[in-house]
Amino acid sequence: MTPEDILKLPSMPAAAPSYPLGPYRFINREFMIVTYETDPVALRAAVPEPLEPNADNLVLYEWIRMPDSSGFGDYTESGIVIPCTYQGEPINYTAQMYLDDEPPISAGREIWGFPKKYALPKLIVASDTLTGTLSYAGQTVAMGTMAYKWQESPGGCEAQAKSMTKTSCNLKIIPDVDGSPKICQLVAYNLEDVTVKGSWVSPARLQLIPHVNAPVADLPILRIVGGKHFISDLTLPHGRVLFDYIKDAEG
Repeated sequence: MTPEDILKLPSMPAAAPSYPLGPYRFINREFMIVTYETDPVALRAAVPEPLEPNADNLVLYEWIRMPDSSGFGDYTESGIVIPCTYQGEPINYTAQMYLDDEPPISAGREIWGFPKKYALPKLIVASDTLTGTLSYAGQTVAMGTMAYKWQESPGGCEAQAKSMTKTSCNLKIIPDVDGSPKICQLVAYNLEDVTVKGSWVSPARLQLIPHVNAPVADLPILRIVGGKHFISDLTLPHGRVLFDYIKDAEG
């Protein structure tokens, strides 16, 4: 391989790249999100500065079913998103994410800094109940339920599509060959070309079980606010650096 050939590769390994060049399109991406209130001290500890956690101490626990994802295939995710602010701007911070497919694990970590680990999440309709589960290392660590298509969400599909374009960010950490920090950034992105095909709300329940390698229960449930279920098409573009801990902290 020539240097020119190498620079054209989208990802590692060179013999069979894990993922192609983006942007990445998702069709019929299905979400179940249970919103709950947690302990403010635990929430502050989970959110990296200079982000500020939301004043209501809310956490979004998510399951996302992705049956048709360009470059990534068919997979499911589950994890924690925390509403925050950055310099006064509302922003969603992805704190934990677990999924069952190697290409989006590699791409998510290497491009945007998504905190992805391999696990076994599931999102299914069981009779009249939308049910999400997450298993890590053979143990169940999360289970959420809500009534299936109970009530159309306030504002319907239009309001849901607008909310999905809100800025999101991740903490991207990649070490250098000597183990020192090479990349340490907050990476921001905004979803594009969003079409919502249905959006519903209902009462919800959520159980989180302590696990050392999937610590979703470290943000304890004090009060369940409710559940939301929606289906959409969307594009995930490349990201941008919001804050650089190496350069900005030195400055």
